[in-house]
Amino acid sequence: MPLFLSVDQSTSATKALILDETGRILDRESREHTQHYPRPGFVEHDAGEIFQNTLDVCQTLLERSGQREQIVGLSISNQRETVVVFDRETGQPLHRAIVWQCRRGVEICEKLRDDGIDPDLHRRTGLTLDPYFSASKVHWLMENHPEIREAIQSGRAVVGTMDAYLVHRLTGGRIFATDHTNASRTLLYNISTNDWDNQLCRLWGIPRQALPDLRDSSGNYGTVGVGGLIKGLPIRGVMGDSHASLFAQRCFDSGTTKLTLGTGSSILMNIGDKPVFSDEGVMTTMAWVHEGKPVYALEGIIVTAAASLAWLRSQLGLLADIGEAEEMAAGLEGNDGVYLVPAFSGLGLPHWAPKARAVICGLSNHSDRRHIVRAALEAIAYQLKDALEAMSRTSGTNLQRVHADGGPTANKFLMQFIADLTGIPVQISAISDGSPLGAAMMGMLGLGIHDSLDSIRALTRDEPVYRPAMEAALVEKNYQGWLAAVRKTLAE
Repeated sequence: MPLFLSVDQSTSATKALILDETGRILDRESREHTQHYPRPGFVEHDAGEIFQNTLDVCQTLLERSGQREQIVGLSISNQRETVVVFDRETGQPLHRAIVWQCRRGVEICEKLRDDGIDPDLHRRTGLTLDPYFSASKVHWLMENHPEIREAIQSGRAVVGTMDAYLVHRLTGGRIFATDHTNASRTLLYNISTNDWDNQLCRLWGIPRQALPDLRDSSGNYGTVGVGGLIKGLPIRGVMGDSHASLFAQRCFDSGTTKLTLGTGSSILMNIGDKPVFSDEGVMTTMAWVHEGKPVYALEGIIVTAAASLAWLRSQLGLLADIGEAEEMAAGLEGNDGVYLVPAFSGLGLPHWAPKARAVICGLSNHSDRRHIVRAALEAIAYQLKDALEAMSRTSGTNLQRVHADGGPTANKFLMQFIADLTGIPVQISAISDGSPLGAAMMGMLGLGIHDSLDSIRALTRDEPVYRPAMEAALVEKNYQGWLAAVRKTLAE
């Protein structure tokens, strides 16, 4: 049976999995990387550390498996919008990678918004003018580091999201390419022409020749050319992590929707082969491209989801382990009016308020750490409800079910609360690693291991479903309390 090696380069760690052709995970290995916070609102990763971790997890799996000869391909899913400038020849980063959470581009975006370019930019990219996306991060680097600007303009340096960087390094510098899902997150890509946009490149001051080649998600990304791995192993199946999980959830039909829960959260809704644009902050993006045929999606972005639990653990010491959150939240009969709006890096859909900051409100002398932990969990569901309602209005679709994946799906309290609050059944992926699974299945399409979407659709899984059970009056009371808390956040 052919096996696939799949790399998932996420915000907090780099993971490698070995999967068989049915998507069954045979083994996994993970390495966390350092989070760098050089200034308030700035978030960076060491791309060199990430590449070494990628090699380490792959090598560990290959040595442990004893099945090197059965592995036929390598795929990559990656944290989106995070961008790195690196030397075209050596692959060495010229600066730490600027992470999607980083807000250093706020003032750049505000100035451009004052110039009135947002409507045209949205029509071209499907996105909104926000520092969440890659272009303002690169523009900031070029403005503040003349040596980086010179290297980019001279052609010595190139600009890529993490997939393009890893492909370049893994192929020994032979291939510099990205797929359309990652390109569509940069504010440099025209979602109607499916190509880099010359006018946007000029707007951000980023030469087109510094950007990677564009290839199908299932396309040819060369072969592995570094030692310690399987030299000559084809690289197929390259996708942004959220898009890969949409594919893993087999959301192949228009209107099917998934949510990925992690540090942040992304909701994607398949809308078919033509883009649809929103006037209330919903993003339009590429779902994937296979055999030259684009599939589009609407997206709702939640900037901070499970990251707020990590903050409660690491910064406040309210949790010894994130796994404690479920029992603590379920130990209360209700939230007692305590809300946490996790705007640590601003708010995404539907507010798009990059300067908003986190608020905890409703505390009394009866409140204890359980209330704050529960409020952090509930905040994930409230943000999902805000986003899903905006996406339903844009698409004209009444959602019948959403598919969910990511580590937080193991939290039964959270999953039931999401179903209760949204009024929509939530189907939990049998595999929490949806992103590397989706990339691997796309890679298998590219190599012909699966010959069609129907072949993948036919794969069976036993997946639990959480159904709405909360009384409508309590849902409304809870949600109105959330909206009031958000208003306080936005008023700061």
